[in-house]
Amino acid sequence: MTIATALARATERLEAAGIVAAGHDARILLAEALRVERMRLALEPERNLSGAEQAMFDVLVARRLAREPVSRIVGRRLFWDRMFTITADVLDPRPETEVLITTALEGAAPERFLDLGTGSGIIAVSLLAEWPGASAVATDLSPSALKVARANAEAHGVADRLTLLESDWFAAVDGRFDLIVSNPPYIAAKELALLAPEVRDHDPAMALTPGGDGFSAYHAITEGAAEHLTPGGRLIVEIGARQGNKVAAIFKRAGFERVRVRQDFDRRDRVVSGIRP
Repeated sequence: MTIATALARATERLEAAGIVAAGHDARILLAEALRVERMRLALEPERNLSGAEQAMFDVLVARRLAREPVSRIVGRRLFWDRMFTITADVLDPRPETEVLITTALEGAAPERFLDLGTGSGIIAVSLLAEWPGASAVATDLSPSALKVARANAEAHGVADRLTLLESDWFAAVDGRFDLIVSNPPYIAAKELALLAPEVRDHDPAMALTPGGDGFSAYHAITEGAAEHLTPGGRLIVEIGARQGNKVAAIFKRAGFERVRVRQDFDRRDRVVSGIRP
């Protein structure tokens, strides 16, 4: 079977299963099976797959048909123009989280910042790479997630400026920071069943929902941030698409000023930021 034929057949199968961007997914999976860059597929459409390559491609397509995300199948995700390792122990990063990075970079570079619930480390590592003079502390409840964050920090050359702590929000954190960032769990417990299977069945539950109405993490973060931010320090968090007004109100009740709700590429509420007086 040629590359062109294999791609066409896989795309047809994925489309029939209702998978969006089936052709895009098929190309990523075939490149993975062949261990080549994706652009090689277009350059050699008539190349024949070996039996082993065809078997591997079939396995990868079957996993996608079972609604496993492509990023989990290949074990990596592109975020902020850098490739990050992901595993079953961490949240699969979404493009929308780049809005948090953009918001952080609009302010002055901090000397020291804190990333709460770091997961794969994408936020802390991306910001450290952009701010070569900064250092950071990143926390997570999961020791396995912290191992992934450490590997990503080492891969991108920022491990010497990143301290990783196993911590329930601020429990193990000392000192003050110029900036605190977080992409906390925010999905209400009753909404979990409504999520796409790629999310519901593959992201760690603790990274998706805090239980209840989905707002408890924001209360914990805003309450603890006051004693861990320097005067004039910023707090920036990711939120769900319908949570902007309520999270902004939580910020204001905690004493934050210049509270702002920022939208993502699809004009949905995505980030709330505020400044400690």
